Amino acid sequence: MSGTLYVVGTPIGNLNDFSPRAIETLGACDFIAAEDTRVTLKLLNHFDIHKPLLSYYEHNRRQRGEEILARILGGDNCALVTDAGMPAISDPGEDLVRACHAHAVPVCAVPGPVAFATALAISGMPAGRFTFEGFLSVNKPSRRKHLEELRSEKRTMLFYEAPHKLSATLRDMYAIFGERQIAIVREITKIYEQVIRTTFSEAIARCEAEPIKGEIVLIVQGAPESESPAFTPEDAVQSAIEKMRDGLSPSEAAKQAAKEFGFKKGDIYKLLTDRRAADAP
Repeated sequence: MSGTLYVVGTPIGNLNDFSPRAIETLGACDFIAAEDTRVTLKLLNHFDIHKPLLSYYEHNRRQRGEEILARILGGDNCALVTDAGMPAISDPGEDLVRACHAHAVPVCAVPGPVAFATALAISGMPAGRFTFEGFLSVNKPSRRKHLEELRSEKRTMLFYEAPHKLSATLRDMYAIFGERQIAIVREITKIYEQVIRTTFSEAIARCEAEPIKGEIVLIVQGAPESESPAFTPEDAVQSAIEKMRDGLSPSEAAKQAAKEFGFKKGDIYKLLTDRRAADAP
């Protein structure tokens, strides 16, 4: 008879959010599959839990997943954890859960904090309908394609983002979505927890003046209801590119396109420069 896979949520900042049931589950299982064993070991030590740890993360998920599954099929109970929050949400644990279902292994939830849902709850952004988009690709063409597919999305959109990539992501979104209301929710449940309600243009300026630090959930207003779609900075950039093909300099092309579409020349010129750099071989 096979064992059970327990999908266990861990704190996203405050250790007091770790549930009694989660502590009991980790203490009772045969071994723990962890995204980063060093991070999980600190959690276990804090709650005086002593169990074997096995690393399971993006780059070893295939080989290690097979090993974990074999142990569960052999009768061991495994607790799956990630560094923070619920495993299998923007996390390779999804593959292990799917493999367990495919082999008729029981999968049991021990729920805990989830960053994107917690961020939405305290953001004040529309929460009736929303879409969770996870992390955007670091590959520029893939990221742009992802955002283009969301241009007309009317639901509130939620993204995870690293602080060092936030400025570039905000610029890409502003170029494709146009001006929108957003919320930057950072350091949830930690000492410096903060909700920054702003717009793309204001957030870009703020990042240029002082980088925003910490773990971030970015919440973006859905596309506005309108009979005719509004122009976006990306439309102006595309127009500037066409004007450059007609012989205009980048500066003049950005100036004319900005005036034509109602944006600031500096914004369009910066986006045009970024686009040309991204498209360069």
